[in-house]
Amino acid sequence: MEHLFEIKYHQTGQSKNINKYGMREMQARAFDKRNSQYLLVKAPPASGKSRALMFIGMDKLINQGLKKVIVAVPERSIGSSFKNTDLKSFGFYADWKVDPKNNLTTAGGGSSKVKDFIRFMESNDKILICTHSTLRYAFERIDDKAFDNCLLAIDEFHHVSADVNSRLGELLRSIFHNSSAHIVAMTGSYFRGDSVPILLPEDEELFEKVTYSYYEQLDGYEYLKGFGIGYHFYQDKYTSAINEVLDTNLKTIIHIPNVNSGESTKDKYDEVNQIIDLIGEVEYQDEETGILYVKKHLDGKILKVADLVDDQASRESIVEYLRNVKESKDLDIIIALGMAKEGFDWPFCEHTLTVGYRGSLTEIVQIIGRCTRDSPNKTYAQFTNLIAKPEAKDELVTHTVNTMLKAISASLLMEQVLTPDFKFKRKTEDSNQSSTPGELFVKGMKEPSTEKVKKIIENDINDLKAKIMQDSQVQKSFTGEVDSKVLNKVLIPKVIQKVYPNLSDEEIEEVRQNVVLDTVMKGAKSEVTGSKEFIRMGDKFVNIEDLDINLIDTINPFQKAFEVLSKELNSPVLKLIQESIDAKRIIFDEDELVYIWPKVEEFYQSTGKRPDPRSEDPIERRMGESVIYMQELRRKRENGK
Repeated sequence: MEHLFEIKYHQTGQSKNINKYGMREMQARAFDKRNSQYLLVKAPPASGKSRALMFIGMDKLINQGLKKVIVAVPERSIGSSFKNTDLKSFGFYADWKVDPKNNLTTAGGGSSKVKDFIRFMESNDKILICTHSTLRYAFERIDDKAFDNCLLAIDEFHHVSADVNSRLGELLRSIFHNSSAHIVAMTGSYFRGDSVPILLPEDEELFEKVTYSYYEQLDGYEYLKGFGIGYHFYQDKYTSAINEVLDTNLKTIIHIPNVNSGESTKDKYDEVNQIIDLIGEVEYQDEETGILYVKKHLDGKILKVADLVDDQASRESIVEYLRNVKESKDLDIIIALGMAKEGFDWPFCEHTLTVGYRGSLTEIVQIIGRCTRDSPNKTYAQFTNLIAKPEAKDELVTHTVNTMLKAISASLLMEQVLTPDFKFKRKTEDSNQSSTPGELFVKGMKEPSTEKVKKIIENDINDLKAKIMQDSQVQKSFTGEVDSKVLNKVLIPKVIQKVYPNLSDEEIEEVRQNVVLDTVMKGAKSEVTGSKEFIRMGDKFVNIEDLDINLIDTINPFQKAFEVLSKELNSPVLKLIQESIDAKRIIFDEDELVYIWPKVEEFYQSTGKRPDPRSEDPIERRMGESVIYMQELRRKRENGK
């Protein structure tokens, strides 16, 4: 297996320590913003978002004069996170209490849930828990003004979309603009897998944001001190390769591929049987719990295996068993398809082994979150992605290549999310400039000139990176075929402009420099020689005192992806990937043309000539290619093609 990266943590215990109110670090940070009408809490799995909402909700009821708190969760099982909770014993001034009749996430019919919701809104009751679905259906029968003076909390907020067809997104926009409701939105990952934003920019600007990073969470754990992400490329069927990366001594969740994906054999039950056969022999299945007892081939040890792929009657029993797992010895392996991700809690999990690329970065964050819980049984956790290797005879080679690049993109993003953040400042001639931990001075960089840019850098940098890494043109740079300057100074700012259309050119450049700097530095290796610290970035070895934005712009921030591909894939396969990508042809998407064309006109105005597509300067070369591309488009239109 090829490791893309490994991170060491300091086991400070800080993220688990509680203050005088019984709040953990993230919860206290969120509570500080409790008076905000619109609050967006971005924090990883297991950081305590549910209890943070309880603290904020009780304060709004008791001290801010709101009359109701409505909590909406994506599925019934997550409703248990908001059950009655003793907060007073730990120093808070009120307990969280939900009347059983107002917990609408228990079993029962959909139409009656809507009636219960309406009854709650007309009553004097204070707190309600429901699913996103119940909220949507109830909203159709309730006037927006009914939400006046209420707190609406939406858990797993990435389910919302700014798409006009998103009913949850439409509901939120309507409550925004037609009521005085307060809104708390909570999510472990704010990026979706598609190009549709969660909120429109003008709506998102209304939110006060609390960001608690994945790194802060893991670095502040008590037991976990290391995490790694790796790949294993396979050919033919994944079931013949899974044994190479499956360590049955580790508590593991295996996510098999969706039956509609290229990685699937189209028989999910047979896939599960093959995986179990690789592990050992089934001794028996517990009739009450549905758990399989499997005797290992290697040492005869009995493993407890939960099969969540089989959707027969026993699955409900297995799910119930998993809810009540209390000790490490209670379970060894879970095999799942579509389950054991969002909202699922098995702290003892050490390894998530996932076959194929998952359709969204959010889903990958959720999957990885299953093994990053802090638990006494582990000091290290691992996410492994089993990915199909393209073959020359593969008729779907372009699809396979795109899938591979998307998977690597997702893991590169996770490296960015799981490592410590840097703060960058412009280096001046002042010899008294002193840095604090995590702060770096860079020659020639632009510091944020507006509040808008500061907020993007403080709260949204990883979300922006997700958008950048999902861009198909950017992903082509993973093979080393795109010049670093074109990537850094054309393709990346093009995405920034699309995400933040109201930013000026100057603001875009300020954001771009921070994104590129942060991405490069998080992928770099630090080495200390004598009293000096050096950074190895790709093929460059630089004294940290000599960091320069012009130097940074010559480095491919995704060099690591290229190194993984080069090491793991042989020359014919790499050649196949590069031919499939065909980055040597002049290819532009509409967004890049919109971004680059004003630069072409600016170049012409200042030099009096067209940019040269054969220039030694990669930026001028790219501008020259855009002129050729536009001419070809015009020619095709004139010829009616």
